[in-house]
Amino acid sequence: MKRKRVGVLALAGLALLSVTGLAVGSASAAESGGSADAAAHGRGHDDPVIVGHRGAPGYRPEHTLASYELAYRMGVSYVDVDLVPTKDGQLVARHEPEISGTTDVSKHPEFAGRKKTLVIDGVPTTGWFTQDFTLAELKTLRAVERIPANRPHNTLYNGRYRIATFQEVLDLTKRLGKELHRTLGTYPEVKHSTFFSSIGNPTEPKLVSILKRNGLDRPDAPAIIQSFEVSNLVALHRQIRTPLLQLTSASGAPADFVAKGDPRTYKDIVSASGLRDVAKYAEYLGPDKGQIIPLDAAGNLTKPSAIVADAHKAGLKVQPYTFRNENPFLPANLRSSAEPDAFGDVFTEEAAFLKAGVDGFFADQPDTALESLHAFLGR
Repeated sequence: MKRKRVGVLALAGLALLSVTGLAVGSASAAESGGSADAAAHGRGHDDPVIVGHRGAPGYRPEHTLASYELAYRMGVSYVDVDLVPTKDGQLVARHEPEISGTTDVSKHPEFAGRKKTLVIDGVPTTGWFTQDFTLAELKTLRAVERIPANRPHNTLYNGRYRIATFQEVLDLTKRLGKELHRTLGTYPEVKHSTFFSSIGNPTEPKLVSILKRNGLDRPDAPAIIQSFEVSNLVALHRQIRTPLLQLTSASGAPADFVAKGDPRTYKDIVSASGLRDVAKYAEYLGPDKGQIIPLDAAGNLTKPSAIVADAHKAGLKVQPYTFRNENPFLPANLRSSAEPDAFGDVFTEEAAFLKAGVDGFFADQPDTALESLHAFLGR
């Protein structure tokens, strides 16, 4: 056990040394205000895109400035930023509005009375929620590792980083873009749109304002807006020129469809006709990776579905989520052991998806994802 954990830390350290050099060496001369496609595709306009999912959370607690900076320095041009609002109308980077699993809020006695249970998208959730805190109050908290059983090495960084605002992420992106001499960008995701609108604290107007203020209201902006819901993306398509990405899940239905009594599900959205509808307002599709290559009863990869071909026919680029190196997140036959924090054969999994024709994917370990991409491209 001890030797295994040292190996994981050593791999992370080697990744920083080797891939940081790759990031600078392979950079284009583009500045931080360049086009989205140029930023996404790096050396080649048609190359698949590796998105640092919540930064580089395989090595630092997710959605922290440290995680985002590491992802950029490892060589990705884009990072994924989940957004939720505060009580005073700011947008912060957190995976969910409930923050007990990603911050030390439970250790702050001054906030004990704010613990509550809310129903969000039909699911009762107990904890502390960003919309009950001002930004100043959230800044007194510190981030912690969300899945310590899988990433015990990340607990070393518990308590070191504050919650970041979206503007702070954009500022970091601009600064590093100039330092690394290449275009960097973000994939901001609107979380729980219907819920936040129902409590009078919608995310979309705040996001539109920030993007416009930062010069990102244009079709070639280095930013791509994501959502698991549909109605908000359709509305955003009329409000801003920033590209849009429709997220889908392997099960269930968009929360806005459920709220309106619309019987359609995510399965309907990724049908050939559903994808043609998506293409009317979005440029990208972000499906669960299991929708691209399903697993069989034993948990192994099967053959690709028709989604990539159908999406391409509709004019959509396909970027599935989420690729992670740890055993529990891999197909059964690609796991190295039963150890939850050991790495398995993620290269074989990622190669299968690249061969299936995806236009990139979201990854928690950007260094190994880039290694997969370079091998696929023969670089």
